[in-house]
Amino acid sequence: MPTPATTISTASAAALASFLFCRSPPSAGPTSPPPLPASAFSRPAVVLAVRAFASRRLVSCRIALSSGLEEEELLAAAMVGKRVRVKVPLKVYHVMKAPDLDLDGLEGVIKRYVGVWKGKRISANLPFKVEFEIDVEGQVRPVKFFAHLKEDEFEYLSSD
Repeated sequence: MPTPATTISTASAAALASFLFCRSPPSAGPTSPPPLPASAFSRPAVVLAVRAFASRRLVSCRIALSSGLEEEELLAAAMVGKRVRVKVPLKVYHVMKAPDLDLDGLEGVIKRYVGVWKGKRISANLPFKVEFEIDVEGQVRPVKFFAHLKEDEFEYLSSD
């Protein structure tokens, strides 16, 4: 059985719900939604949801059109095809014909930059796909394999 202290009238409950939903006192007239911080605009879907929840009267969405992807794609296209040498001790285990292969000092060719995919930046931890060739005993031809590397794990060789 509700006590008089916990009983809320229907009118005051509606006013309280309106106050909680609109973030403004029910006596105040129509107001604009509160401004969002600049960090909220990094994700357009979040901005849309917050604006829609804060006020049913205004829905807006901001999208950053220029984020530097064009420059990044041009730089990546210039890097593809360059010869590189691995400068850090790095072991790979995915080459079946050469298990526990240390890439330190091996030379290869950058085949692809995978930091941008379909015009969008992705969070590739190892964005450079490099092709290597090694001679293995018992194999007639050199064994080709790929490894994904960070830019600080290799150095560019001169094209002399």
